[in-house]
Amino acid sequence: MFAKRVLTAAILLPVFAGALLFLPQIAWALFLLPGLATASVEWADLALMGPRARYAYGALVSLSAPAVLYLVPLSHFEAWPYRLSVCFWVLIAPLWLSRHWSVRNTFVRGLVGWIVLVPMWLALVQLQTTPWTLLLILSIVWVADTAAYAVGRCWGHRKLAPTISPGKSWEGVLGAVAAIGLYYGVLWLAAPAGSRLVDARYGLLVFVAVLVLSIVGDLFESLMKRQVGVKDSGQLLPGHGGVLDRIDGLTSTLPFAALVLYYM
Repeated sequence: MFAKRVLTAAILLPVFAGALLFLPQIAWALFLLPGLATASVEWADLALMGPRARYAYGALVSLSAPAVLYLVPLSHFEAWPYRLSVCFWVLIAPLWLSRHWSVRNTFVRGLVGWIVLVPMWLALVQLQTTPWTLLLILSIVWVADTAAYAVGRCWGHRKLAPTISPGKSWEGVLGAVAAIGLYYGVLWLAAPAGSRLVDARYGLLVFVAVLVLSIVGDLFESLMKRQVGVKDSGQLLPGHGGVLDRIDGLTSTLPFAALVLYYM
């Protein structure tokens, strides 16, 4: 499984990074739409939608995202999707996880799916204007996820949330913390003076916040899957499961990062 995971990442990462760095923004937005559509259909399964409704939901989410980006006058409420997302991940998702809410209402789950997926897509599109900053944010999540997976597989004994995701451990979390701390130290030494996200005044806080939010996003998707009795959201990506399984940490972190950069 680990070999499949690494091989899949080795194939997809250069394609993703090349598109991020070299495509114009409109082409980049179109490049991301199939992933959003696939993730939306996977979420529709978690929202207990029927075969026809799941594809209708996928189409609705995929059309609403560019509509928000290009048609809604954001100038009056700049970054409102990010504020909505951050409120959900900071205020609602932790309560949902701690109380193990089991919401069976399809409309509510569908609405939550929109909040989870669309602000993330918007952040991916808008932050491409500063591609290396976006890659830095993405890399924080990837480093944390990889370290947590590797350390948890080797030394994980104390379960982080056994009733939500039995495979996650406190040792894995500590491995992610150590990896992020080391990664931040390397970037702090290597980055040019004035780099905003590595600035000693608040850079480490941003890194820690991204790490914590990525764990919340991961656990939230795990709870959604457990409540409908599935292990993976799909089988599209060998070693990773579905698209949702690969982007769960990004759904909760990218809107936060976009909001931070907006205020900065």
